[in-house]
Amino acid sequence: MFSRRTFLIATGAAIGLSAGRLHAQNFPTGLVRIVVPFPPGGGTDVLGRLLSGELQLLWGQSVILDNRPGAAGLIGTRQAVAASADGHTLLMASTGAILTLAASHGAAEPYDIRRDLAPVSLVAAPPYIVVTHPSRPLHTAADIISYAKANPGKLSFGSSGVGSASHLSGALFAQMAGIDILHVPYRGTGPAVTDLLGGRIDLMFSPALTVTPHITAGTLRVIGTTGAARSVLFPDFPTVAETGLPGYASLGWFGMFAPGSTPDEVVRKVSADVGKVLLLPQSRQKLAQEGAEPEPNSPDAFAAFVNADIAKWLDLAQKAGIKLVN
Repeated sequence: MFSRRTFLIATGAAIGLSAGRLHAQNFPTGLVRIVVPFPPGGGTDVLGRLLSGELQLLWGQSVILDNRPGAAGLIGTRQAVAASADGHTLLMASTGAILTLAASHGAAEPYDIRRDLAPVSLVAAPPYIVVTHPSRPLHTAADIISYAKANPGKLSFGSSGVGSASHLSGALFAQMAGIDILHVPYRGTGPAVTDLLGGRIDLMFSPALTVTPHITAGTLRVIGTTGAARSVLFPDFPTVAETGLPGYASLGWFGMFAPGSTPDEVVRKVSADVGKVLLLPQSRQKLAQEGAEPEPNSPDAFAAFVNADIAKWLDLAQKAGIKLVN
């Protein structure tokens, strides 16, 4: 038999659930801001702009991109963590930004992304492409290894910041090959690519989205892709493992998040809508042009994916002595 207290609790829960569903059905009710914790021009920014344009058309509300670079993505990511949890502030992030956020908590216990953010959906998880300036005598992974061993500390690779996937992909390469390569961190992929094009650094482990136009133009040379197998989108590009470092594999990813206490109904509404726009023909075409495929998933699946990936990279950082946060 229900007591009055039990009845009131049940009624309150039902009202709260109904209110949450109504809020989700009406979402968004105004301008939506997507925080990108890196400068314009990088892979996170490119995907953020694709999603903002299509979501604006779908929602009939303004969707703007807000670039907040700095501290390897930590500045913009923390701004999103602290934002109002109503779904009108979202975060378009990558491996590195979330890894830096996780590292900022210390290593007392395994990190769970849901302590800070509500995972919305994976967007893409393309292999990186290892590229070099055409003036360098590097054509394969084996060339990189032999040159680095003959010239310790002379080779450099750029990344989008300390702890970014482009940094850790290079660190993993160096660790497995037993070589010393100078890491040069930038405040985003775009500035790193600019310096690579200018010959001021030697290599990048870069998201395909930002280097494929330069590969096509002949201003950058491909060494290989970082996947375990050849990319469907780049079947003519060998893997790093094929060209001199067997067993090497590394993927970066991009995904959408909301502030941690955003109502589940809103998170799932945004997740479903992100999935819809990613699977549009024009979105698929744009992603393919940039070297990626759409990979939307559910909030729960994305949370599990992020937690497993972060645990792997935190372990590598610890073993390699990489300080992810100041």
